[in-house]
Amino acid sequence: MTPHRLLLRAGFLLFLLALLGGAVIPRFTNPRLAVSAHVTGLLNGLLLVALGLCWSALRLGPGQGRLVRALFLYAAYANWAVSLLGAAWGTKRLTPVAGAGYEAAPWQEAVVQAGLLSLVLAMLVATAMVVWALRPPDRSP
Repeated sequence: MTPHRLLLRAGFLLFLLALLGGAVIPRFTNPRLAVSAHVTGLLNGLLLVALGLCWSALRLGPGQGRLVRALFLYAAYANWAVSLLGAAWGTKRLTPVAGAGYEAAPWQEAVVQAGLLSLVLAMLVATAMVVWALRPPDRSP
């Protein structure tokens, strides 16, 4: 499967999963955080679709391309999944507004915190690489 088709398919799959998750929001321990996970999944699905659509405009080597795809796929899916875990467990350490009034076990807070911090790092690195890969072509003679 070509890189752009992989990203397009992964984006639409995440969008579908987020839509399905939205149908069960009231069943979560923290429905407010479940709404956040739903919206996060929709937006990250669209981000993957956008990346797939602009893939041919990126100036990346094969290894860099694999790294960018892997980082974006991890960050997009982890963002949705970790947010759903936080909603199911009622965590609040890194989501104090959406998690106000809820309490989770320390290990659950640690799992959600590690997931959120790792995906933020992955998203920052991947986004910086895409910005760099969209630089203008060299005009030297």
